[in-house]
Amino acid sequence: MRIEHIAVWTADIERLAAFYERYFEGRRNEKYISAHKEFQSYFLVFADGARLEIMTRPQVSTGAIDQETMGYTHIAFSVGSKEKVIELTDMITNDGYRLISLPRTTGDGYFESVVLDPDGNIVEITV
Repeated sequence: MRIEHIAVWTADIERLAAFYERYFEGRRNEKYISAHKEFQSYFLVFADGARLEIMTRPQVSTGAIDQETMGYTHIAFSVGSKEKVIELTDMITNDGYRLISLPRTTGDGYFESVVLDPDGNIVEITV
């Protein structure tokens, strides 16, 4: 068994899709549009086959993203090496995205950093 995909709502589908394409090498499919439901989505496929669905619809409201709540909390990308974690973290933060945690070894043994995507969703960059 495997997870088929993870989905996230956004107010700006193009901006969020571009973020995951640029920094995490996702490849997006053709945009799906349902005029009846005012719904749009992209699937981004990553090198290992994992998929992220980015969705938008005017009726979806925003919440307090920066607060801890029950439910899904973050997405993590393994980039292959400590050097790549540092390099990608620097690239993302130099482009103006918010750094939450500098690259470090966590208590459970992961080497990772934490940034926020354009919508404030938590992204872990790990080995």
